Amino acid sequence: MPNTPKTRNHGREHNLYLGVDGGGTKTHIAIIGNDRQLVCEGYAGASNPLRVGVETAVNNIIAAINSACDAVDKNRGDIVSATLGLAGVRRADLRRIMRERLVEKLRIKKIQVYTDAEIALFGIGKNTAGLVIIAGTGSVCIGRNRRGETATAGGWGPLAGDEGGGAGIALNALHKIAKASDGRARPTLLSDAAVDYFRAGRIENLSVAIYAPQIDNARIAGFAKYVAETAQQGDKVAIEILSEAGFELGMAAFAVVKRLRLQRTAIPIGQVGSVFKSGRLVTDSLLRTVRTIAPKAYLLDKIIIPAHAAAQMAFEHNGNGGKHR
Repeated sequence: MPNTPKTRNHGREHNLYLGVDGGGTKTHIAIIGNDRQLVCEGYAGASNPLRVGVETAVNNIIAAINSACDAVDKNRGDIVSATLGLAGVRRADLRRIMRERLVEKLRIKKIQVYTDAEIALFGIGKNTAGLVIIAGTGSVCIGRNRRGETATAGGWGPLAGDEGGGAGIALNALHKIAKASDGRARPTLLSDAAVDYFRAGRIENLSVAIYAPQIDNARIAGFAKYVAETAQQGDKVAIEILSEAGFELGMAAFAVVKRLRLQRTAIPIGQVGSVFKSGRLVTDSLLRTVRTIAPKAYLLDKIIIPAHAAAQMAFEHNGNGGKHR
């Protein structure tokens, strides 16, 4: 049975705080207690309301919460504060709608809705000047300077953006595969990888397979993993695609650095998202591009996982105060 709220125990020792990181492929939730330690976490499908709709996004968030609470025998009715970072909610009206639906469904009054980039920025430090680049299904860069001003670049979605994200990498690969198949470009091992991934049977069928009704943006973006694997096999075309992705992500960071006047700062850059599993195949060109405007920029080894950062934000939003850590 679904985990439904029981009568809430208002004793502070039972309070729970929810963080949500929702993207175009999956939702990750984290719940912490009053000691700020992780109680449980869970996963579900996409919760970008622009991609899947408000109701599906809300239902996936609730499914992740229920599965996480059930696994550790916790009652979601003890959640007193929640912070959500969702892709696709730049518009104030969409944030408001998502918040209203979640207040209604979860019966939590203290709910904040931000973009996924904003919670990721919290993950490098509450008042730290720096940048975070997200490259999962889509891509976006957000930064903050010492005056607390913020700026973003990217985040335009699959039609007008996603350069350097999974969808952008996959589409770039499909373009090069099509040209190679026609004799307009050099052969690449990506052709065989695409035939397998999209279950085309042979290259001649790929042009039909990629337009099948079940092939949505998330499915396309999933091919980026196979581009990375092909690059690791030494395929020059795949390597170039990942280098181009790093350049595009670097250009987003370049734009944010310029807008925030961080050119002379030793600026830390956090990285979030599956694209960064490719390591230096992406980050070498990213950092090289950023350093053309900010020579002291450097990549952070790690930042707080966005869902965990959102849970810490929920804790502080409840009036607990204290310094972020």
